[in-house]
Amino acid sequence: MVTENTSFAWDSDDSWTMSYQGLINRLSQEERDLYEIKHAAVEFYRVNRVPEAIERALTELFFQKPGDVHGYLANYFTNLSAPPRISRLKGREVYDSRGQLTIEAEVFCIICNKEQSMSTAAISSHFGPKEASLDWKAQSKERDDHVMTAVQWINEPLNKMLKDQNPCDQSEVDLILSNFFMASYLSVKDIRNREKEESCSPSESYVVLPSPPPAQTKDKKSVDKGKKSNTAEKLFRPPEPPEPVLLGSLAIGSVSLALAKTGAQIQGIPLYKYIAALQNREAQTQFHIPVSLVTLLSCGKTSLGKLNLLEEVILIPKAGQRVKEIITMTLELQKEMMRMMNTSTKAGATQAILCDSGALAVTYERPEQPLDLITEACSNLGLALGTEIHMAVNCAAPELMDYSKGKYEIATGVLKSPDELVDMYQALISKYPAVVALIDPFRREDPDQWEKLGNVIGDSCSLLSDITYKPQAPPLPGVRGHILKHMNETTVSDLIRITSDQQGAVLMGITCNEPCSDDSLSDMAVGLGLHYVKLGGPSGAERMTKYNQLISIEEELAQQGMLVSKEKHPPPLFPEKPQEQSAAAECTA
Repeated sequence: MVTENTSFAWDSDDSWTMSYQGLINRLSQEERDLYEIKHAAVEFYRVNRVPEAIERALTELFFQKPGDVHGYLANYFTNLSAPPRISRLKGREVYDSRGQLTIEAEVFCIICNKEQSMSTAAISSHFGPKEASLDWKAQSKERDDHVMTAVQWINEPLNKMLKDQNPCDQSEVDLILSNFFMASYLSVKDIRNREKEESCSPSESYVVLPSPPPAQTKDKKSVDKGKKSNTAEKLFRPPEPPEPVLLGSLAIGSVSLALAKTGAQIQGIPLYKYIAALQNREAQTQFHIPVSLVTLLSCGKTSLGKLNLLEEVILIPKAGQRVKEIITMTLELQKEMMRMMNTSTKAGATQAILCDSGALAVTYERPEQPLDLITEACSNLGLALGTEIHMAVNCAAPELMDYSKGKYEIATGVLKSPDELVDMYQALISKYPAVVALIDPFRREDPDQWEKLGNVIGDSCSLLSDITYKPQAPPLPGVRGHILKHMNETTVSDLIRITSDQQGAVLMGITCNEPCSDDSLSDMAVGLGLHYVKLGGPSGAERMTKYNQLISIEEELAQQGMLVSKEKHPPPLFPEKPQEQSAAAECTA
């Protein structure tokens, strides 16, 4: 036992060692063990500077005198804890808004020596063009293969690669994800090339390619039309090959978004502020809410009527209008249109059902009919169509091309050549000046018609192109803005880069295969500083969740005095072409 008479020799290391050994020899085994533990504890506390930290904490506690003493100490020491690190990822199969399989990614982190589930995320899915020869069972199996591969990616290779990474370093984790995707893509491509060489015949790609257009045949009528018809046929461009969709690619975007949500949660800020800080490399003090473009009607290829061309007729409210006001106005407009469709009007009696976009799917034969319906409904409600509110039309023309004839089937049995479609659009915009934007009026393979239409309509109407599936493709002539959806291997860093490259001429939209409960798209649209966001019609949980999130963000920013209004009125939707915006930005710089 250590007593007051125990003497220590401090003169030299040798004497200290002899005294220490003498002391240990006098102690019982139990006393020795206890002494060793105390000695190790003192050394552990000294190395980790625990006494100093406790002394500072107690000093601050005394001067602060908080009501919750232990809560104050807990927060104090939490701030001194090691930075959070990713401990593991978990991928699971879930169902999207259409009841189809997709994936959800979950991120776990070690925080204060304890593993916690931080966030989950699911994004829109796209598995490539559908081949007509595949029945629903084959298509379902293809989807299952994509989803199972994505789950395997998350639970195994990505889980190992991201373990112990900093969840708040978005650019680094996105780089790891993108590099893994590219390595997987090149590996699959190499395997396919070797199989092709070994078989000496074209191998099946890992994406579903559309059937090649049949050989052009001429009957007597086409021959009689003379050289003009022959020239048109020669100028018809075959379809570009679709971008490959790699099995498992859905894992990349889902994990990237889940990590962004994790970073925002760790920093204690909303996701939209976190995205804005990533984009601007500093905290942002002012935000604006993107104008919500709400889908009113659908007369596309999947609707019951003969009309195919108007996939979506979209309401563009005036800038500065609150999201809740926009939704209320849209619902009133839909009710009025339903009332009109139940009676005989100049728009014609018709049937209407809710479609996947959350809008009314109506049975019409001509493109003028749905526009007449909206015009009359606005007039009945006293809405100033063409001044305070406007319209956009999503033509979805690439889906309407009949490759056997080289023409667009705008309605059942009604075919238009690309040049004829230019004339039709011009006439439609002249008759309905409230239409200030056309989305995908042609295929990408018809650049001459894009340019021709852009020159004809001038500044009265904007041409928009969906770049979701070809973000790296060169810009089309005449295009003023682009539609972008968060899908597959697109990371949060990719979205930031694309929107920055396009100089703000980007409109984010949703797909029909939306996650049911994820509202992150609204945060991203606000954080990226976009002017417009397209969330579909005002129905369905997968869309209303996003609208409700926009309303919540708007109210929060207003309360914090950080909400500003963008006074931007169409026409056109985007005032300058991307090239002009880029040049203007350089001149300003």
